[in-house]
Amino acid sequence: MRIILVTDAWSPQVNGVVRTLKAVRGELERMGHVVGVFSPDGFRSMPCPTYPEIRLAITQARAVGRRIQRFAPDAIHIATEGPLGLAARRWCMARGYPFTTAYHTQFPEYVARRTRVPASFVWRYIRWFHAPAAAVLASTSTVRRALEAHGIVKVRPWGRGVDLASFHPDVPPHPAFADLPRPIQLYVGRVAVEKNIEAFLETRHPGTRVIVGDGPARERLERAYPDAVFLGALSGEPLASAYSGADVFVFPSRTDTFGLVMIEALASGTPVAAYPVIGPVDVLDTTVGCMDEDLGDAIAVALTRDRAACASYGRRFTWEESALQFLDALAPIRRRAAA
Repeated sequence: MRIILVTDAWSPQVNGVVRTLKAVRGELERMGHVVGVFSPDGFRSMPCPTYPEIRLAITQARAVGRRIQRFAPDAIHIATEGPLGLAARRWCMARGYPFTTAYHTQFPEYVARRTRVPASFVWRYIRWFHAPAAAVLASTSTVRRALEAHGIVKVRPWGRGVDLASFHPDVPPHPAFADLPRPIQLYVGRVAVEKNIEAFLETRHPGTRVIVGDGPARERLERAYPDAVFLGALSGEPLASAYSGADVFVFPSRTDTFGLVMIEALASGTPVAAYPVIGPVDVLDTTVGCMDEDLGDAIAVALTRDRAACASYGRRFTWEESALQFLDALAPIRRRAAA
C-alpha cells in the first residue's frame, strides 16, 4: 500500500507526535508499505507565533494536491490540524478522496494555555476539521470519550509503543546521576508552558529534580529553580540511561493525550507519578505508579513501586501493534473514491 502522511509536525521538532509518526512509518515500511511524508520542510514556511521552533507551511490546497497526485496514494492520513493538514483536507474534500485524521494532543487546552483564546472556541474548529474524516484516530479510550462528548464520533483506537531494544532496565545509569542526592525524580519532554513543569519543580520531596529536554521555557525555569538539574535534550543511549537511572519519572502535564515518555520510563523499570488526568489514567495502574492531585504525594507513593513490575508492564506497548491499528483504520482511496 502507498500511504501519505500529511503532518505539520516533523523534524527537527522533537515531540510525541513526531516520534509516533516516525516510529509507525518505520514499522509500516518494514511491513512492505511505501510511506510518503508531506511536512513543512517540503514547502515555504514561517515560524509559529509564540513557538518559533515550529515551522508553519505556507502553501495552497492545489500545491499539496499536485504532490498527492504525483505520489498516487492508496490512502491518506492527515495527522495534524495546522496549515498543511488544512490544505490537504481541502483538496481531498474537493475531489472526493477519503482520508483519516488523528487527535494527538489536547489542542484546545494547549491553545488556551498559550493564548487568551477560550478552549470552547477552539473546539469548534476541531469539530469542523475532523468531521469529514473517515476515521479519527485516538490514543486512549478516555480521549475517545472526550472527542465523542464534543461531537466527534468516528473515533478509532491508535495506541503507542516503545522501542524495547533501546529502553530497558539493563541500561547503565546516566553518568550525571552519580553524585546527585537520591531519589532522582526525572522529567523528560518539551520545556514549555503547556507541560506544567513548574508544578513538578515546586514539589518538595527530598532528592534531586532532573529535567531532560529543551524548549522556550528552559532559560526561565533554570533561573527560577537553581536546585534542579537541567541536562538539555537527550536521545539514544543517553536518554535511555536517564530513564533507567532515575528513581521515579514525573509526568506533570495536564494537556497530553497519551504521554509516550511514561511508557518509555516504565519499560526502563522506572515508576511514574502523575496527575489523574487524560493520558495517565489510561496508561498507568496502581502497580506501576501513582496518580494524585498532590504531585508530591504521587511521587512519594510511586517510589514504593516494584521496578521489575514496571519493566514488565512497559513491555506490553509495541510499535508493531500501533502500526497495525493505524493500517486497520485507513480509508483506501481506490475502493471508496475515484482517483
